[in-house]
Amino acid sequence: MQFCVFERHKLHNIMEIGLDSFIAKDVASKVSNGIDDAKAISEQLERIRLADEVGLDIFGIGEHHRREFLDSATAVILAAAAAVTKKIRLTSAVTVLSAADPVRVFQEFATLDLISRGRAEIIAGRGSFIEAFPLFGYTLDDYEALYEEKLSLLLRISQNEKVTWRGQFRPQLNDVGIYPRPFQPALPVWIGVGGTPASFQRAGMLGLPLAVAVIGGQTRRFRPLIDLYRETYRAAGHPPANRKVALHSLGYVAADTALAMEQYYPGYAEVFTRIGRERGWPPVTRQHFDAVTGPEGAIIIGNPETVAEKILRHSEALGGIDRVTFQMDNAGLTHMQMMKSIELLGTKVAPLIESTPEFKR
Repeated sequence: MQFCVFERHKLHNIMEIGLDSFIAKDVASKVSNGIDDAKAISEQLERIRLADEVGLDIFGIGEHHRREFLDSATAVILAAAAAVTKKIRLTSAVTVLSAADPVRVFQEFATLDLISRGRAEIIAGRGSFIEAFPLFGYTLDDYEALYEEKLSLLLRISQNEKVTWRGQFRPQLNDVGIYPRPFQPALPVWIGVGGTPASFQRAGMLGLPLAVAVIGGQTRRFRPLIDLYRETYRAAGHPPANRKVALHSLGYVAADTALAMEQYYPGYAEVFTRIGRERGWPPVTRQHFDAVTGPEGAIIIGNPETVAEKILRHSEALGGIDRVTFQMDNAGLTHMQMMKSIELLGTKVAPLIESTPEFKR
């Protein structure tokens, strides 16, 4: 296949490229192994350090409260990453705000911002699992109310050193100072969304950047929702500079596309079949995988040229994106395979995209 897509696409002037991780672990054993878990976190920090060294822009750590992931204390892991990196921005992916105290979330990420000297961000969302609700004493009956109230408080704290506030789910605040304050003039807050129109509209109304998780199907089906965000944002009169769209997708880069597929598929099938048993989905088949990794499918996988081509195709399908982040550690890949993939993403994929007319990193 001739790699000529760069002559056809026009992107925004800047596209950030990075990774997200849930720090997936082997769950074959019924007993948690502290030694193995410590090794998994240590290897994760190595991957973040490499991402920084090869010039990637962003690294996100998710938040789950399940056996198979080691990311329940997101800010702690990001703070450790801040100590071994220099330039890469560090974000949640996402903070499960509905089940958290916005005061503590702000304090943790403001502290991360101080440690990293201005490289922290928050992506505030509700997550794709529900275990955080009962764990922290909340009910799904309050799903919408919890998120709306807590997001409102987080933004209030971000904008004001002292806060007076009253709500349903947290004790009131009466002219209380919230400290520390971040290194940046304002701590960046993105809205993480799945697929509901109300979530896209909320981000537009609030004038916040949007992070869209697309992990299956065809990416282009999200275009009407992203257009809704952009129109709502414009109608609300917010400054254009903060109107940004990030795409979170499953992804993997290898030297050869067939090799990438061979390495990625077994772990992908195992993970999504297991999740499917919880949610009533059918088991993953190779036919399904081939569709979702095909030209219009959501997963970004292949050799550097194929991956760069697909990023540009996704951007065109969505009307332009400002950031793309890969999640590759859900597929049971080895540490060395992920290290090589990160190296290729920074040294091969990013330069190919950078060569696109009217684009710079």
